[in-house]
This record gives sequence, structure tokens and C-alpha cells, in this order.
Amino acid sequence: MTRTALYTGSFDPVTNGHLDVVRHACRFVDRLVIAIGVHPAKAPIFTAQERSEMLEAVCGPIAQEEGTELLVVTFDDLAVQAARRHGATIVIRGLRDGTDFDYEMQMAAMNQTMAPEVQTVFLPASPLVRPITATLVRQVAAMGGDISSFVPAHVAELLSRKFRPN
Repeated sequence: MTRTALYTGSFDPVTNGHLDVVRHACRFVDRLVIAIGVHPAKAPIFTAQERSEMLEAVCGPIAQEEGTELLVVTFDDLAVQAARRHGATIVIRGLRDGTDFDYEMQMAAMNQTMAPEVQTVFLPASPLVRPITATLVRQVAAMGGDISSFVPAHVAELLSRKFRPN
């Protein structure tokens, strides 16, 4: 039986925190589906295609090293619907702190009610990546700050292009 997990997020941009979650998730699943949430009300800095390419570039080697099949998709419905569509029985959620925990527990309870066959698994962030959020990375990058310790080098280069003065 293939153990398939779904890891959702906006990934705008992909951070070292996301990679930490992927690394840990790949250690206990056979197949990891990274699902990029696409919502018309949000205005991301990277297109869904750009985020997909970023994820494949930086997460692909991690999955390959762990012997895990990786699939990157987009979704615009409920996470549990995306999980069912991709045969995932696990939803992966990363936790940085108590605030994340409170919010994620509420989401897990809602998801369990809607899809009892899908189990949420929380993965605590490693200490070095706990303070990293995509929002803060975007803010620092937009103001010309050094983001090299928060994102993979490939992503840092893409961000510098997005925020380069014309």
C-alpha cells in the first residue's frame, strides 16, 4: 500500500521552512503531493506556474534522496477534496509555534469532520526555520534585505528579479 500525503500552502515564495516540512514528510510517506492553493482573492507575487517550478526544483532533490515520489499540483477547492482527488490519506501541516498549533487544530477538526479517512499530521519546525514565514520573506525582499538564510539560493535569485528596480 502506498502512503500518500498532501502538503498544502501558497508557497509564495518557497522558504527553507517549507523545505524542512518536505524533508520530514518524505521520511514517512511513499508519495508526497505538494498542492499549491490558488485563490482568486489573493494576489501572489509568483504565478502558480512559477511556484510549481520552484517547488519541483528545490523539493525534487529532497524527495529523490528519500526515495519518495513527488507530485506538484494546484488546487482551488478544499484541501480534503484535493487529498481525495490525489489518493492522499494524510494531510501534512507544519507548526512553528502555539499560534500555528491553535489554528491548525481547528482546521484539522473541520477536515476530520468532512473527511474522516484523511488524517492530519503535524510536523514541528526545526529550530533554525521556526521564525521564517513567506510573508516576512516577501517583505524583506521587497525592501532590499538579505533573504539568503531564509530561502534556497534558487528562490533568492527569483525574488531578487521580482523586486529589482527597473
